[in-house]
Amino acid sequence: MAENPSPTQSTTVQSGRIRVLKEGSRPSDREMGPVVYWMFRDQRLRDNWALIHAVDQANKANVPVAVAFNLFDQFLGAKARQLGFMLKGLQQLHRDIEVTLRIPFFLFQGEAIETIPTFLEECGASLLVIDFSPLREVRGWKEEICKRVSDSVSIHEVDAHNVVPVWVASDKLEYSARTIRSKINNLLPKYLIDFPRLRPPIKKWASPGQFADWEKLIADVVRKGAEVPELEWCKPGEDAAMDVLMGSKNGFLTKRLNSYSTDRNNPLKPSALSGLSPYLHFGQISAQRCAIEARNVRKLCPQAVDAFLEELVVRRELADNFCFYQPKYDSLLGAWEWARKTLMDHASDRREHIYTLLRPNGICRREQLEKAQTADPLWNASQLEMVHVGKMHGFMRMYWAKKILEWTSSPEDALAVSIYLNDKYEIDGRDPNGYVGCMWSICGVHDQGWKERPVFGKIRYMNYAGCKRKFDVDGYIAYVKREAGEVKKRKLEAAPTAAKIKEPRI
Repeated sequence: MAENPSPTQSTTVQSGRIRVLKEGSRPSDREMGPVVYWMFRDQRLRDNWALIHAVDQANKANVPVAVAFNLFDQFLGAKARQLGFMLKGLQQLHRDIEVTLRIPFFLFQGEAIETIPTFLEECGASLLVIDFSPLREVRGWKEEICKRVSDSVSIHEVDAHNVVPVWVASDKLEYSARTIRSKINNLLPKYLIDFPRLRPPIKKWASPGQFADWEKLIADVVRKGAEVPELEWCKPGEDAAMDVLMGSKNGFLTKRLNSYSTDRNNPLKPSALSGLSPYLHFGQISAQRCAIEARNVRKLCPQAVDAFLEELVVRRELADNFCFYQPKYDSLLGAWEWARKTLMDHASDRREHIYTLLRPNGICRREQLEKAQTADPLWNASQLEMVHVGKMHGFMRMYWAKKILEWTSSPEDALAVSIYLNDKYEIDGRDPNGYVGCMWSICGVHDQGWKERPVFGKIRYMNYAGCKRKFDVDGYIAYVKREAGEVKKRKLEAAPTAAKIKEPRI
């Protein structure tokens, strides 16, 4: 892969949104092969710059286009909660993309560094389009694929996830929202534009798309990952995502926008939040579409829309910036020097509680934290909300992670435990926002130094008393108990039915 990938030209997608990771060489006497879009982070048909670019390039070369998706056996510990949601969305996408655009959809299982190059060789592809992710694992796969594919194959990367492409917004690691905000806002007039209409490609794929037994696949994944069961409150897919954003009954922009102004920081009022994070994480809705629709209703509630766009655009893209330019985004080594120093200076400070112990074989034991068995009922409630509801209010997530720093034997262990629990239970785990949220809480990333105190050093401190001043703590604890109780009750009621279902053969 080139160290400094260059932009390429496109008739419908801004050149700054596209990087050439590998330039293929095509003999003059050889016809162009088809275009393949390896979909990973942006799992949608509508408002997808990577898919738009793939179709555009195929039409220019008068060749067909296909979409490929690779399902990994394991990806950072994802369970039924995350994989079931993703696969059900892909099942809908498979149907819609073949019916609406007549583009074949191919589902592979295994290692992408093997399945994708093999598919490219079998179909004689000339161009591979990939969407953008700043995560190390994904970038490593792309680098390896660049090495493995034929010299005749070009590879283009398209940032279809951010409103302003991450490499355009900034060419360096940004210190905070304050340092990146003006850069992004100055570029919004160029990049916050509506999407062109996507039509079926000119040339059809010679053979029909691949058959996928989605029901069996989903049942198998749900059974294997049953330790963290699926959720009922969020339905997967593009249509469901648009309903959460714009629905006539309970859409965020149509029905709940006013409450976002007044109640978004109250953990007792989760309905005041947009509810879009699962869909944004899996790319089932475009952040750019959300921003366009929010901008269209700004006159109705300017303060709410401005606050929403700050979180949706500036803060989300700051998280991508951090993970893109800081390869150690989930490590103490990725913190700023002042934060590393203050944490290490206080690493040996006495803790009132230590909830992470070591078994004789050296494996980290997290049961007390994972099962919400601490001396702090507020922290226990936040952990139970994440385990049973699959999400945690943003304010509580900060408190939750900071208490883990206070209760573990080292800042390294605190970060590892918080990421482990976040990725295991949050529906939007394994995401730059999650990594940055943990790094902000424990390592002071995108924050500043505060008054020095034991254990935390100069890292921002939060405590129970501060929470009581901001919201009804007892009410929140009671609310979580009710929610968790309802989830447990539904699981017990479903258990007899589930027992009658014959397990699928692997």
